[in-house]
Amino acid sequence: MKSTITIDVELDESRVPQHITWNATESTASVPQAANAVMLALWDARDKTALRIDLWTQNMMVDEMADFYYQNLMTMADTFERATKQKELVDEMKAFAQSFYKKFQEAQMRENNAG
Repeated sequence: MKSTITIDVELDESRVPQHITWNATESTASVPQAANAVMLALWDARDKTALRIDLWTQNMMVDEMADFYYQNLMTMADTFERATKQKELVDEMKAFAQSFYKKFQEAQMRENNAG
């Protein structure tokens, strides 16, 4: 069996992402789905390096970016736990994610109150 995931990125004249859509052969969606950001990480076992593509559109709001990062950190911790059973490390990763998100929210409150 083979599954294909396609990510299409529409760029402006400065090569800044304007629209991101994706679809997958295993998806129940009949049309490509819109996204404001995408993070793709691939592991190169030969070179022992992570290859990353991080894209976001100009429509991505700062608070959405914080939510996106928080949710990615939490799900990366869940994946790490399933793969390694290292609960103590996972708890530390999740605590960091929660601290990151709380600090972001506090900074937003300060900016909103200052403006």
